[in-house]
Amino acid sequence: MEIKRVVVTGLGALTPIGNTKEEFWEGLISGKSGAAPITYYDTEKFKTKFACELKGFNATDFLDRKEARKMDKFAQYAMVASDEAIADAKLDLDEVNKLRVGVIWGAGIGGLETFQQEVLNFADGDGTPRFNPFFIPKMIADIAPANISIKHGFMGPNYTTVSACASSANAMFDALNSIRLGYCDVVVTGGSEAAVTIAGMGGFNAMHALSTRNESPETASRPFDGTRDGFVLGEGAGALVLEEYEHAKARGAKIYAEVAGGGLSSDAYHMTAPHPEGIGVIEVMKNCLENANLKPEDVDHINTHGTSTPLGDVAELKAISKVFGNHAKNININSTKSMTGHLLGAAGAIEAISVILAMENGIVPPTINHTTIDERIDPELNLTLNKAQKRDVKVAMSNTFGFGGHNACVVFKKID
Repeated sequence: MEIKRVVVTGLGALTPIGNTKEEFWEGLISGKSGAAPITYYDTEKFKTKFACELKGFNATDFLDRKEARKMDKFAQYAMVASDEAIADAKLDLDEVNKLRVGVIWGAGIGGLETFQQEVLNFADGDGTPRFNPFFIPKMIADIAPANISIKHGFMGPNYTTVSACASSANAMFDALNSIRLGYCDVVVTGGSEAAVTIAGMGGFNAMHALSTRNESPETASRPFDGTRDGFVLGEGAGALVLEEYEHAKARGAKIYAEVAGGGLSSDAYHMTAPHPEGIGVIEVMKNCLENANLKPEDVDHINTHGTSTPLGDVAELKAISKVFGNHAKNININSTKSMTGHLLGAAGAIEAISVILAMENGIVPPTINHTTIDERIDPELNLTLNKAQKRDVKVAMSNTFGFGGHNACVVFKKID
């Protein structure tokens, strides 16, 4: 079977530091923090009182009011980001063969706010089960790609991947393979999440996963810093249009980058903690390079999972040193979660967009908020601290890992 080449022809971003692809990029290279006090509910009794919420977003600016009411926030975000990506790709929806256009999406949790609200409404009542008829359709994680498909009439493969925070990277790998193997010409892929809720924040606080730096939220997400104390929860969506290379070329599409390959692995270690030596992470990066037919020394830039947790950051950097050897110190390593927070199931897509734009613009965004050296981290690694750095990026990798030990890695390269 012929293995087809796959390229990126459209991007869409809805993030805590920018509500479009262009705004997102400007936020990244300027080192903007998306963290601020939570506005969605009263945080008085919560350990963590801040998050990376979207700013100035109103779903009805993009969606019909009636349709928006039928969607949880995570699905609204998916619609907005995917619409931007489809428009960016300049797909002619009257000409494209919709039977060969798929939608493969990632969401780690899905409609958490909808679930939370319906259960609270029931608990406040007299015990009579009066539930909204849209409760289940709004909540289920697969409804985001379903809504994208219904809006545009895309009739190819349509489903959601759920692998916690690796979900949208998993979705991109599935999308890549669907095109490589000839099942689709085009796949709209990415991920969305909207977990800045009472249940989301309360649950992560109970696990001691979140930063509690309430006195300075904008500096709380500090990957690789010696004083990091947990991640900052974010929300939003990232969308990419992946397309078979000859199909894109035939219609004169702008090509951002080639999707060179991807990899998956499992830590097989712990429900929430990473393997301290990064065993699964080592394997996923090796798998990714092999799948892409690339050598370690080909890689110029890695956007790490880098959540700002005490254990995870160290384990990932150990794994990078193991896989890349002496070349590791020549790679621009960063964590854009220092700015966006952790978008859970949407993280992989958002961070893939970051490395693609770094490749296009010749600039690697910084890892902000670094003030204190962590002696467990190799000082020779270039973590792109506090300031964006110019770099001709020909090959860039994005790492994404999830609770349960799910590891996903995607690598992109400049088109030949």
